[in-house]
Amino acid sequence: MGGRWLDVVLNVPVFRTFTYKNPLPDQDLAGRRVEVRFGSRTLIGFVTGVRDCLPAGFPVPEGEIKDVLRVVDKEPLYGTEQVSLARWMSLFYLCSEGEALSAMLPSGKRESAPLGSDIDDVSVAPAAVELSPEQRVAIAGILSGDGTAYLYGVTGSGKTEVFLQAAEATLAAGKGVIYLVPEIALTHQVIEAVTARFGNRAAVLHSGLTGSRKLAEWMRLRRAEARVVVGARSAIFAPIADLGLVIIDEEHDGSYKSGNSPRYHARQVAMRRCAETGARLVMGSATPSLEAWHQIKQGAIAMYPLTKRLSGGAPPEIRVVSVGSGSGALSDELVKEIREAHGAGRQSIIFLNRRGFSHYFRCGTCGHELLCRNCSVPVTWHRAQGYMKCHYCGWQVQPPTQCPSCGSLDVGYAGFGTEFIEEEVRRTFPGTRIRRIDTDTLKKSDDLKSALEEFRDGKTDILLGTQMVAKGLNFPGVRLVGIALADTGLHMPDFRAAERTFALIVQVAGRAGRFFPDGRVIVQTWSPNNPAIAFASRGDIEGFYEWELAQRKELGFPPFARLIRLVFRSKDAKVAESGAEGAASILAALIPKEAEILGPSECPISLLAGNARHQIILRGESIPPLSRAVRSFLSDYRPPARLHIEVDVDPVHLL
Repeated sequence: MGGRWLDVVLNVPVFRTFTYKNPLPDQDLAGRRVEVRFGSRTLIGFVTGVRDCLPAGFPVPEGEIKDVLRVVDKEPLYGTEQVSLARWMSLFYLCSEGEALSAMLPSGKRESAPLGSDIDDVSVAPAAVELSPEQRVAIAGILSGDGTAYLYGVTGSGKTEVFLQAAEATLAAGKGVIYLVPEIALTHQVIEAVTARFGNRAAVLHSGLTGSRKLAEWMRLRRAEARVVVGARSAIFAPIADLGLVIIDEEHDGSYKSGNSPRYHARQVAMRRCAETGARLVMGSATPSLEAWHQIKQGAIAMYPLTKRLSGGAPPEIRVVSVGSGSGALSDELVKEIREAHGAGRQSIIFLNRRGFSHYFRCGTCGHELLCRNCSVPVTWHRAQGYMKCHYCGWQVQPPTQCPSCGSLDVGYAGFGTEFIEEEVRRTFPGTRIRRIDTDTLKKSDDLKSALEEFRDGKTDILLGTQMVAKGLNFPGVRLVGIALADTGLHMPDFRAAERTFALIVQVAGRAGRFFPDGRVIVQTWSPNNPAIAFASRGDIEGFYEWELAQRKELGFPPFARLIRLVFRSKDAKVAESGAEGAASILAALIPKEAEILGPSECPISLLAGNARHQIILRGESIPPLSRAVRSFLSDYRPPARLHIEVDVDPVHLL
């Protein structure tokens, strides 16, 4: 049923709905995108409702209401569930409904051939799989429960098969499935497993697809031509009717949190969707997030442990090697283990979460570090390209031959990156087949997939790289994993630094010995006694969580408190600083007396892409009172033209 007027929301930070004239008054355009004039701009809007009459006291005469310029979609793109979810996101994440819908929906203007059209079979019969007793218990518990379940299993313990069988049972019951993975580029094996198991009933949604391909997959789901979707963070919004199960693989991964407005967390959105639809939620990881672990210990989440590797492997032997400040990246112990692995016809992985040749430029006389002119972070030397580069904004500069501060010639480079390690590995192991994987070496969209396939086929002896080699790798030939420097993210001024370091070591170590009981891990570190490194090297996961929870409770950080972070950024440092100070004064009168304001202060990365950054952190026992205070502030506050405000509810980092 149509109507004369359309309720339209826009992808702008304005907390209201706009009214436009319906160009097709005999049609209900709800759920479609329209092109409209908004001030001096032409924008794509989202129709959330159709009405015949304007509300009483409408401030604009009928004759002055603007026309819609164009209807973009031939059929509805979204339904009432997506609109309802957008309204919840607007309230919870302090964004507009239009920003929320824009984050949900594919941007394509027309559909291209969907991915599922390449698969001829309606479904693919799974190979017979002998389940372990723990797997059978987990599947039964997931399917019989009506709340949230957690599959807590060591790497290689068969979590994926449990997820797939739970999904099969859900589909057989006539319900749909969402299967989330952290980053599509790193989890080809999960995508292959899902599409192999479910044939053209499966759709794939991720950022690597063109807008038109994403739209085609989205519409297959909306038309119920596909009933299971596998994808990264934004796949949580997929328009699956009769949703029965949401799976969040590697739940601990930080990439489930959006870095742009709306700064949603896929885990929170999943919990909301499951609560609204009655669907089951199952999460899994070898290293649960501290929030999830706390909920498990509180009894709010049912945990199903998987303790055994199913392919003949065993937990690897982990050795911590203390390294000094020398120039080498490979300790004697790591060199010895790589040689032994290669001599036995086995493969090695070397991990470092740092691109480039060298970490930073430093003057030996005055201690000056060369920082990016746009960001308050050191630039990294990329020797192969002959320049120093900022990994935040991309600024490049030729490496200086003398100190820019004091003129001393006693200058050099400290730390090391993957490029440095590659050179040292090639020099130390001539004749071995070496492949480096990071964003500097991967130029085309399928480069990562081909590199991993070569490694799986045994065409590479030593694979080295950044976190791209830490996830999604399940290869029989890997005997050794070397962590070149475990301290890389440990000393960042962020309350989650220890948790991230611990999880990364455990996850990377899990690549070794998955099929044979002789896996070995060498952890090189400057801080062998740091609890995150010590607990990880002992494989004492529960010990680390107990220690870290005690620290968080003492300091008043999540999961024992809730946070909202406001970042004030401007090209003018004084504007950013005064904006944060003024906002803190206003918010102090709006927050409940049991809450508190931390700051204002400079952000740890105080300059980013040429913008000075100051922050305020609101801390309290629950989010709603903090949200009401921030929403009230944002509604009444008129920031200077050069000031931008970023709002992050439940931030995952404070940098």
